[in-house]
Amino acid sequence: MSIQLTSPRSLRDAWIALAGLSAVFLFEMLDNSILNVALPTIGRDLHASTVSLQWVTGAYVVLFGGLMLLFGAIADRFGRRRVMLTGLVVLGVASLATAFVTSAGELIAVRSVMGVAAAMTTPGSIALAFRLFDQDKLQVRAITLISTVGLVGLAVGPTAGGFVLAFAPWQALLLVNVPIAVLAFIGVRAGIAADDPAELHGDPVDVLGAVLSTATIVLALLAPTLFVNEGSGSWAPWTVTVAAVAAGIFFVLRARTARYPLLDLKLIARPLVSSALAYKAAAGLAVAGLGYLVTLQLQLDWGWTPVQASLGMLPQVVVLVAGGRLVGPFVERVGPDRAAWISSTAVVSGLAVFGLFGHFGYVWVAISLVLVAAGMRVIGTVAGFNVLRGLPKNRTTIGAALLDTATQVTPGVGLAVTGTILAAIFTGSIATPNWSPQQSAQFHEAVTIAGLTLTAVAGALVAWAILRARGAIEPA
Repeated sequence: MSIQLTSPRSLRDAWIALAGLSAVFLFEMLDNSILNVALPTIGRDLHASTVSLQWVTGAYVVLFGGLMLLFGAIADRFGRRRVMLTGLVVLGVASLATAFVTSAGELIAVRSVMGVAAAMTTPGSIALAFRLFDQDKLQVRAITLISTVGLVGLAVGPTAGGFVLAFAPWQALLLVNVPIAVLAFIGVRAGIAADDPAELHGDPVDVLGAVLSTATIVLALLAPTLFVNEGSGSWAPWTVTVAAVAAGIFFVLRARTARYPLLDLKLIARPLVSSALAYKAAAGLAVAGLGYLVTLQLQLDWGWTPVQASLGMLPQVVVLVAGGRLVGPFVERVGPDRAAWISSTAVVSGLAVFGLFGHFGYVWVAISLVLVAAGMRVIGTVAGFNVLRGLPKNRTTIGAALLDTATQVTPGVGLAVTGTILAAIFTGSIATPNWSPQQSAQFHEAVTIAGLTLTAVAGALVAWAILRARGAIEPA
């Protein structure tokens, strides 16, 4: 029997539900970050090839990103709470199966099922949190709380993973999902009322649209990996890119002509929704590009050890984790629309600072990390809030799925752009130690061009979003 929570007056009144939803977001953010540190150990234990290890993480990301729109649509049709609880059961069973894995292929299969579970659960966490409250202030605080828990998982994941590996087998890193899934199931089951039929819709699921959307996103996620691994001179990444564009075009045509499309394009056209997606896309480009470039600069250009490089990223981690307490008051003070463009401007500015001045010293790197992290911290909350308040109640989950999809796809685009520019300018292998003066100069040139290119693209997205959101007042 679930507790019928109607318009709680504070976060404390809904603590059971928020604990469950926070656990869902914790799983999403913790899962890949905690596993990455164990890949060398997994490779030795399972005798896995480099390609197999790549797919241990890649299978999860591709299925997670590719299926979110489909499960978002299913949740809005059959019930957000119901789909989330089912996904949590799938997650728990798949995580338990890790204990019986004996080969890389089996682990990839388990990770694939976990990616499906993530696609079933993650979009609903924000949508259900939004619907718990009637007041804007409480909605913002709830989304901020959930995202803060997730970011803590992202920040401590590698460190926690390394500590666990010191005394436990690598399987423990995935078995930790079992208690998280149990906690989330209990919180959602007990703290959130059964789905209200009035907030769902009865449209049939667009199977062809689901296939096309999944193909578009999966191919879009594969293309950046191929560009980075095989280079821009290979036929494979370009073929996959063309296939992704073609699938995307057919998906749009399907959405425009189907009687019951998987994704109604009129919903995306709403100013609050489209502007929030543009803000989120700009942040994704900036964060992925900056993280990649800073890592290369600290370790390959400046010769820092991995430990020193991880310490060099601390300003970003501190802002992401500690800034959660400031997001709610900031948004309440300036309003969600103004908060969105201010924070997006900070992201673009941080990227520009790194592109122009990052090679002059670590102080400039730290400034860029702080600006981008601070801006992203606010965008993560405000973008979700704006999308959900700009949509009808029976379409909120697919709106959250759109945001999560943008979060998965745009970083891949940022990495592809950065990797292509580096490959075009830098001669020789970038991983080779002791660069020549010419290679150092080429790297600095590539970093500047890549940083400013991403700055221009992200800036254009932010400018468009500001114009799009200006004067937009949309009732849900």
